Amino acid sequence: MREMEFKMEREGLLQAGDHVQIVEGLLPSNYYYTIHPSLAMSGNVPFNQRLLAREGTVEEIEQNERGYYVKVLFDE
Repeated sequence: MREMEFKMEREGLLQAGDHVQIVEGLLPSNYYYTIHPSLAMSGNVPFNQRLLAREGTVEEIEQNERGYYVKVLFDE
């Protein structure tokens, strides 16, 4: 299992237990991932840590002073 964190801008878009699909984006030196349809976005991920799974399950959603953070578990 692999856990990855995504930044969500608004409350209530996802709930713990939701099954999500991931879309991969490519930058010149990193990958980034978006929970489809643009619900939350990951930080930049180095090439050697590329995410192979394209589906996962929301484990928890955490709120702090910087916003909402979604933790997603992937079967890798």
